[in-house]
Amino acid sequence: MQLKETSRIEAFSDGVFAIAITLLVLEISVPQIVAFHTKNDLWRELSHLWPSFFAFLLSFVFILVSWICHHALFNLIDKVSPLFIYTNGFLLLNIVFLPFPTAALARYINSDYTQTAVLFYLLCFFLTGIAWNLLYITSLKPENLVSEKGYVKEIESMKRNARYGMIVNVLVTLLAIWFPLTAILINSLLWIFWIRTSAKMLRASKSVHQIRN
Repeated sequence: MQLKETSRIEAFSDGVFAIAITLLVLEISVPQIVAFHTKNDLWRELSHLWPSFFAFLLSFVFILVSWICHHALFNLIDKVSPLFIYTNGFLLLNIVFLPFPTAALARYINSDYTQTAVLFYLLCFFLTGIAWNLLYITSLKPENLVSEKGYVKEIESMKRNARYGMIVNVLVTLLAIWFPLTAILINSLLWIFWIRTSAKMLRASKSVHQIRN
């Protein structure tokens, strides 16, 4: 019964991740050309969409890494608690909201409102970081949702990574007050680290998933 309940929650969460990552592309509009002058007109208009492509790629990687980390965590837990379910819902709230700040970043990153667009986008990352930390905490306290001590150690490692990530996000967000473009560039480069970290987390939990199946 516990495994079935855990599987249902993960399946529901997978659906939310899938919808959110799909909605990102809907924010990219095909350019309209009123009058064609040369065969390069469309290429020129497509190049003007670089902010949309950049924001799309950044958020796509964010949701993908989040889904991998989420899957790794659910490979380790044996059951769920009401507090954990609501915390998971808070995480999904942030994930499904992400297409909106992504669209705002794409529209205003190359304008007089760059600072506001970047700050708003990074603040959404900060809220997601809070959700991740709460999810890891509620997987162990007040009720331990893991049966093996080795699994607890893995979740503690995940929790440390989430805590460090939130600290870095705060620093990058503060930097965006004065240097928004530099801040969003640093935020983009950080995903190289998070891709490697999420892959490591998934490998660590893979053996647990295989044993249970």
